[in-house]
Amino acid sequence: MAQILKGAEVVKALNEQIVADSKALKERGVEPTLAVVRVGQRGDDISYENGAIKRAQELGVAVRSVVLPDNSTTALLVETLEDLNANPGVHGVLMFRPLPKHIDEDLVRNTLVPQKDIDGITDLSLAGVFANTATGFAPCTAQACMEILRHYGFELRGRKAVVVGRSLVIGKPVAMLLLAEHATVTLAHSQTVDLPEVVSEADLVIACVGRAQMINADYLAPGQVVIDVGINVSEDGALVGDVATQEAEAIVEAVTPVPGGVGTVTTSVLFKHVVQAATRLPGA
Repeated sequence: MAQILKGAEVVKALNEQIVADSKALKERGVEPTLAVVRVGQRGDDISYENGAIKRAQELGVAVRSVVLPDNSTTALLVETLEDLNANPGVHGVLMFRPLPKHIDEDLVRNTLVPQKDIDGITDLSLAGVFANTATGFAPCTAQACMEILRHYGFELRGRKAVVVGRSLVIGKPVAMLLLAEHATVTLAHSQTVDLPEVVSEADLVIACVGRAQMINADYLAPGQVVIDVGINVSEDGALVGDVATQEAEAIVEAVTPVPGGVGTVTTSVLFKHVVQAATRLPGA
């Protein structure tokens, strides 16, 4: 049976480091601070924000909530982000998306400076990921995959990795992060010819295609490590990933569960990025 790569163990280690780093910053007079920008009263946004505030209190990170009405204009959001860019007391900014349809989301997100873009939503942040520089941060979910692999000690140098999914949120950035660790990466997707064969030849599989339990036994091989990023609802209402977990467990070396895997690590990565942003300040 496969090793189950539970996110809770990774979260515990990340949180311990975040607490220590936050304490060290405060001793130097810097309080790491996240600004959460929310437009409107979407229930899922509010729920995530409340959870983030609770987690922040445990980690020693301050949170400022910036709530704007549903009818906010593009100009108001641009002005709001420009103010946060200029505020030395704010080190990271999380803006909930999607924004209302009447707002120019591309213009708004690219107003945020990459130094405070702790979830990799700007073009400059993504360019930094692709160029392997310290400009901004990778999207938190992509980075969470790397944190899991690092925590469990999987060597990436020279290994064959297949990423199934090509979004800018996960697929493309995680492929670049793997390349930076010297993996040999194939970026595949739902239109890839002979996809099961391509996936079966990998040492590492990152499943982020957004199709419930698409990666089944036909795609998998003994010895593989499988990171399941998918969050889907099955026909019977259960929360499932992009991988058929039970089939995977009988074949591969290790696999992340859904729920309890990548998703649990993502919020801790968010706060790790906030603390890193604060640490990069001149004199911090």
